[in-house]
Amino acid sequence: MLDWLTSAAFHAFGAPTTWAELLGFASGLLCVYLVVRQHIANWPVGIANNLLFIVAFWHVGLFGDAWLQVVFVIVGGYGWWCWSTGRRLQRVRTTTRAEWWWLAIAGVLLTVALWWYLDRFTESTVPWPDAFTTAVSLLATYGQTRRLVESWWFWISVDVIYIPLYGYKDLWLTALLYLVFLTLCAFGLRAWRAELRTAPEGSPAWSTD
Repeated sequence: MLDWLTSAAFHAFGAPTTWAELLGFASGLLCVYLVVRQHIANWPVGIANNLLFIVAFWHVGLFGDAWLQVVFVIVGGYGWWCWSTGRRLQRVRTTTRAEWWWLAIAGVLLTVALWWYLDRFTESTVPWPDAFTTAVSLLATYGQTRRLVESWWFWISVDVIYIPLYGYKDLWLTALLYLVFLTLCAFGLRAWRAELRTAPEGSPAWSTD
């Protein structure tokens, strides 16, 4: 299975596009669309997407992003549980001042720690951008599980970096995917902000339809 996933499905810009990247592209589009719609199915689809990108990223030496997908699988399971049980955060909300402080501190510490690990113990050729995007993506995923409107801004910031980074690594289909993600994130931010303004207190923020 791994041999097939890392084999070329087609070539783009003179570089092979693997089946793992191709399937990750399709599942990634579906996942973000479901997040924008706040549909609970975004979590299992997202977990499948993470598993595919573990293979794709490790294959090209983006070790930080590969390990990030492992964390995403765990956080995805947590988010799936939260949304399915309805025990936490029924509505979207803004980030509190205390949460901003914790997120900022966590972001700096994670970036530095990941850079040190990638620089010292892996063959990563892009340790700083790999570390930063990994750290901010974790914060964005946390914000998504808590339905923080500002989590979309975290995703937008990393997508802007991911697009040229994946192009540099010849992951052209993934670069295109993140360009689409950038557009979908703008729609997601708009939709969640609209709900924040209009939804009555106590109304559910997700659908299982």
